[in-house]
Amino acid sequence: MTQTGLHHLSGAALADERTTPRRSLLLLMAVATGLSCAGNYVAQPLLDLVAHDLGLGGASAGLVVTAAQAGYALGLMLLIPLGDVLDRRRLAVTLFSATAALLAVSAVAPSGPVLLVSTVLTGVTSVGAQVLVAHAAALAGAATRGRAVATVMAGVLLGGLLARTAAGGLAGLGSWRTPYAVLAVLMAGAAVTLHRVLPRLAVTADLAYGALLRSTLALLRDEPALRRRALLGALSFASYSVQLTSLTFLLARAPYGWSTAGIGLFSLIGAVGVLTMTFAARLGDRGHVQKVTGSATVLLLTGWLLLTAGAHHLVWLAAGVVALNIGQQAVLNTSQQVIYALRPEARNRMNSAFSTVFFLGGALGSALATLVWAMAGWTGASIAGTALAAATVLVWLHERSR
Repeated sequence: MTQTGLHHLSGAALADERTTPRRSLLLLMAVATGLSCAGNYVAQPLLDLVAHDLGLGGASAGLVVTAAQAGYALGLMLLIPLGDVLDRRRLAVTLFSATAALLAVSAVAPSGPVLLVSTVLTGVTSVGAQVLVAHAAALAGAATRGRAVATVMAGVLLGGLLARTAAGGLAGLGSWRTPYAVLAVLMAGAAVTLHRVLPRLAVTADLAYGALLRSTLALLRDEPALRRRALLGALSFASYSVQLTSLTFLLARAPYGWSTAGIGLFSLIGAVGVLTMTFAARLGDRGHVQKVTGSATVLLLTGWLLLTAGAHHLVWLAAGVVALNIGQQAVLNTSQQVIYALRPEARNRMNSAFSTVFFLGGALGSALATLVWAMAGWTGASIAGTALAAATVLVWLHERSR
């Protein structure tokens, strides 16, 4: 991709592509992606209930969350590239149907091992959400691609954000199995709906599976812009994950001492970041990708300065969380705008390479947060998050100079 294309991403580059998909279709795809991603987070508020009912220890129950993350990472690497060589509508419907079936298995799981296996496989198939993100990018013309992707990605992010709260409420109405059962039914409905309304698009590549995976790795080698954006996304998500993990520890202790329910409700202010995605995407569609990215990285850094002061002041803490959410979502959206404009025939492989690195960054950020909290509490978390945010600024400056 040329430097001009990187900075402007105008409609001239891909003038032969479709224009903006119907808003109703994009909203439907957003709801579907939210449901798909929710399955990876539904267990988090239910661990105590699961452990008690299935006779698991705390550590064993905690593996359910790890299993979902591991399965999702495998799906990103092994299944997403298939969207370039298979009918993407059929692939999405198949993955959504499989997720619905696996959630039903989790709902009736008689033992811990069965629940772990079904959770891993649910994580693998839940990448159907990312298939829909790439499909939205292909349906839209270059001048509106950012908005289309942002709309569908908002579903991904809100699904993860709201799943914890919804799961806790549903479990209160029944048992820990209730959220799984409800989500299984909703996913089955989403699969049927997508089969009926999702447009078909032509297959863009003809490769055997092994060659497909090798070509995905080759894209990271051959596309400097993809490497930079993957690194930028990983660093921003790592910084965000440090906050997400350590914030729970902070709010559970003095001077806050909040309950689990209170912490869950406080985390909903992160939805502000999701709501600003479309605005950032519009600016990117108008040729301001670099400016939006630069502003977002600075906002990440500013957010951590506010969070540092929030150790004893809730207003500063809330302001920092909002700033960090807006900055991270803007980095993600502009990065997707850049990578989807690189090679239209390889969008799913581009997404696979980018998303795998992106989520690895998040996993490393969560692990780092646990380590630094044990060593230095909120101060250590603030130093780690600030350092990662500063690194995103440096990567953006390097890209801008290129």
